[in-house]
Amino acid sequence: MPASPQITPLEHGLLRTSGAAVDIAFQVRGTGPAVVLLHGTSANHAVWQPVGDALADRATVIALDQRGHGRSDKPAEGYAADDFATDVLTVLDALEIDRAVIAGHSLGGRNAWVTAARHPDRVAGAVVVDYTPYVSQAVLDELDVRVADGFRSFADEAEVEDYLRARYRRILPGAVSRRARWGYRPDDAGRLAPLASRDAMRLLIEGFRTPWDAAFRGVSVPMAHLRGVDSRIVDDLAWERAISDRPDDRWVVVDDADHYIPEEHPLLVAAEIERVLGT
Repeated sequence: MPASPQITPLEHGLLRTSGAAVDIAFQVRGTGPAVVLLHGTSANHAVWQPVGDALADRATVIALDQRGHGRSDKPAEGYAADDFATDVLTVLDALEIDRAVIAGHSLGGRNAWVTAARHPDRVAGAVVVDYTPYVSQAVLDELDVRVADGFRSFADEAEVEDYLRARYRRILPGAVSRRARWGYRPDDAGRLAPLASRDAMRLLIEGFRTPWDAAFRGVSVPMAHLRGVDSRIVDDLAWERAISDRPDDRWVVVDDADHYIPEEHPLLVAAEIERVLGT
């Protein structure tokens, strides 16, 4: 049986697995039952900070940079949902944690339900934020263009923040500064460029075109779902089709929110995670 991955410290309190096929950077804090937090496309672990702040006195909170993002590995291939699910287990194994609640936003939401379906012995429950198997192909086409447009460089952090405020109009001010701090690094010309991999983003968006609806229906643990009332990703049809698949789950439409609910209403998201935790 292969040895569990080891843990290596990084800067600013981050940790990273060492010895896995794909090594994953993450932040861990708090004590209690484990909660794994999975960000959306082109983001990073830091978008979850206010949610983690709200949970850390009652849970062990583990926020990942998913593969292709942040300070995690960026392989040339391997961006299907099962690959991301494997990374969750890599981190749990490195921390010697048997079971966790998995909460994810967008890409992370898809990965949360696939991890729960594939590994029910390791997942105690799931919270899926603003994603379903039935997001339309037209939305994915638009997302592909929108994400590609984000790959540009900036003179300094203030310019990054101006760009992010215009792009994510409803996220809280602290969320803008966290994205700027954790999502960019100096390039060879000394300008700030995204840490996420452009090639990885293209591949994972192609991966969205596989709906993973059978895995969605097959989740056997408690699951809750959140959707922003003004979401541009999950439309009414995608939401209603998902409800028809799993009518006994918890379904919450969040007022005054679009797609980026964890950065707009972090305390609400934390409360839904607590509900699944049973705390």
